[in-house]
Amino acid sequence: MNSFPMIDPIPLPAPVWLFKALHLLTLSLHFTVMQMFVGSLLMATLLNAFGRSNPLRKGAGAALAHRLPVIITFVINLGVPPLLFAQVLYASFLYTSSVLIGVYWLAVIFLLMGTYWLLYKFSDAVSTRKSAWWMGALAFLFVLSISKIYSINMTLMLRPEVWQAMYSAAPSGTSLPPYDPTLISRWLFMITGAFWVSGFWMIWIAGRKTTAPELGRYLAGLGGSLAAVMICVQMCVFYVLFNAQPEDVKSGIIASGWLKGAVITWCSVALLVLVFSLFIAAKKTCSYLAGALAALLAVVSLSSWVILRDGIRDLTLSGKGFDVWQQTVVTNWGVVAGFVVFLLLGLVALGWLVYVMTQAKPVTEGGLS
Repeated sequence: MNSFPMIDPIPLPAPVWLFKALHLLTLSLHFTVMQMFVGSLLMATLLNAFGRSNPLRKGAGAALAHRLPVIITFVINLGVPPLLFAQVLYASFLYTSSVLIGVYWLAVIFLLMGTYWLLYKFSDAVSTRKSAWWMGALAFLFVLSISKIYSINMTLMLRPEVWQAMYSAAPSGTSLPPYDPTLISRWLFMITGAFWVSGFWMIWIAGRKTTAPELGRYLAGLGGSLAAVMICVQMCVFYVLFNAQPEDVKSGIIASGWLKGAVITWCSVALLVLVFSLFIAAKKTCSYLAGALAALLAVVSLSSWVILRDGIRDLTLSGKGFDVWQQTVVTNWGVVAGFVVFLLLGLVALGWLVYVMTQAKPVTEGGLS
């Protein structure tokens, strides 16, 4: 008997490559805003906690906190499409792992609702110059819990050999999977990445015309220093994560030009991030160009990681008898064309919303009063 459910007999309505491309695109966007959000939340909390006697710290914390309710909206909306595409491609695996930890998986909804409420309270309190660090800290703990649950689920879907024992032990969905050597490192990789990405977010804010020059220099220096330290930490975690993979997965990455290119790209961009961060930290550069370059480096880094992450999943499942590329496909091109049109319209609407936000009546952020 197979150790995992048989593939759904219903064929895919579009080619695998199309679902893959859409999954990688939307997941890259989601990871970018998600890491920007997670790191910014903790930094805003710390700056609020330790900024009472320092106007620049207070102003920097406020500049981050005011944007959090908006950013989490993008995190949620950009997180739905890649999850749906993953469910289409890996239904038997993702659905099974979600059911096995069902209680924790459903808890994500309530943790997210609590985070949303806390962010608005935190932002409002900061805008009135109040100390509200405990709200930010609680929201951050909620976010960490959500991230850990996601990491557990995405790792468990790759381990069909433990499903039967987990279900026998707790069919109600209250058990957690046994130890996996890749879980902690893959979770830490995402968390550490959030802090250098949030450092680049500070560099972006520093270059905005609505940011007072003195505050901009402080944000640029702090953001550059944070990014320089955390990209080094993430590179160390990346080494541990890569070596924690099974030998067949590591050899598969090396044998694949596509995946090996993703590794080389990520490592190269990481070095560029380090050099760029050190330069910004030393010069405290506040410019639109610096912010744009920071955004470009973050997107390229996260996109290369998304490609590598996807390859690791496929190699792992291939070693356990499932090849995502061998699924039955019966393409309905009319539906595909309609979907692509609506997707493009959605991206245009998203771009328009971002444009409206950037063109809104500016409020100078000084934080020195």
